[in-house]
Amino acid sequence: MEPEQREQQPGRRALLGAAALGAGAVALGGGAGTAAAAEAGTAGKPGPVHGLPVPTVIGHRGASGYRPEHTLGSYQLALDMGADIVEQDLVPTKDGQLVCRHENDITATTDVSAHPEFADRKTTKTVDGAKLTGWFTEDFTLAELKTLRAKERIPGNRQHNTLYDGHWEVPTFEEVLQWAEREGHKRGRKVWLYVETKHPTYFRKLGLGLEERVAKLLRKYGRHKKDAALFLQSFEPSSIQRLRKLVDTPSVVLLSTLTSRPWDFVEANDPRTVADLVKPEGLKWIATYAQGIGPDLTVIIPRTSDGKLGTPTSVVKDAHAAGLVLHPYTVRNENTFLPTDYRRGSDPNAYGDSFGVFKAYFATGIDGLFSDNPDTALLAAAEFRK
Repeated sequence: MEPEQREQQPGRRALLGAAALGAGAVALGGGAGTAAAAEAGTAGKPGPVHGLPVPTVIGHRGASGYRPEHTLGSYQLALDMGADIVEQDLVPTKDGQLVCRHENDITATTDVSAHPEFADRKTTKTVDGAKLTGWFTEDFTLAELKTLRAKERIPGNRQHNTLYDGHWEVPTFEEVLQWAEREGHKRGRKVWLYVETKHPTYFRKLGLGLEERVAKLLRKYGRHKKDAALFLQSFEPSSIQRLRKLVDTPSVVLLSTLTSRPWDFVEANDPRTVADLVKPEGLKWIATYAQGIGPDLTVIIPRTSDGKLGTPTSVVKDAHAAGLVLHPYTVRNENTFLPTDYRRGSDPNAYGDSFGVFKAYFATGIDGLFSDNPDTALLAAAEFRK
């Protein structure tokens, strides 16, 4: 989901019944919070969406702490672990098919470099202002992509995941929708998905607009209505606004770090930053077309200069006052991804005190979060769901 600095670097609430989503905001519901969550300001907070437990655990790219991300194996494991929602990121192929990859640059997540027939496809591109050299989905047909196999993106951190390199293809979004339908029938309940449009302005300029393609598939599989078991998400507000005109599916605006600007704002010379968007007036604007925000964790609890967790901001309180749910990203178990005061031992790839981190964020009153380790997140969330 997140830009991740291109990530080569490293209250108890009652479980309530269904709550309907309105056109511009979520219907409000009750719930008792911990003192910490109440301090963060849960008064007037939105109720759970269609019966989802609060806090909600979202399997980030599936269960990517244990399997190569954005594979049917990763999605299946997240669902089997009990994740409430499973996330997909979407990019297009040369022939306009939507596939699940965190980035259109597939150098690190597939075995494309081992295919001599594609050696001449390696190129340098500028995507959202970043210069990248590698192989890109928009230069391959779906048939060509299907000859590749997925692999672990960060083997230096997750060597154990490399055991599963080569086991799965790059899935299409339609294949995931079909998988969710099959699993839903088996389990007797809907399987929730969290779907992101990646680099929508960039792809629209290439004639590969994402929103119309997403909407077409959502309508085909009955996930285009406001009670659909699916969230749409994007770091570009204009993508959510465009989707809003095509489907009624619940949507979330993703927000990077406070000093950053959405890429569509950069393209449109809109000077607003994420810091502007999380002010009350910015949140009210988002609530006119979306049901929630997905901020970087540091927007909820900043880190101090030495990397420790700081003091929670008022964003949870302010977003709830605007009728928005909050699903920040991303908690991971490994030391290298944790605040410095929650790391344990000297091995950056060993597990730290992720339970402590989960609890610190849940106590702010957030409605859920993304995690590469849904089993850990669920165990931490259970304390706040009683």
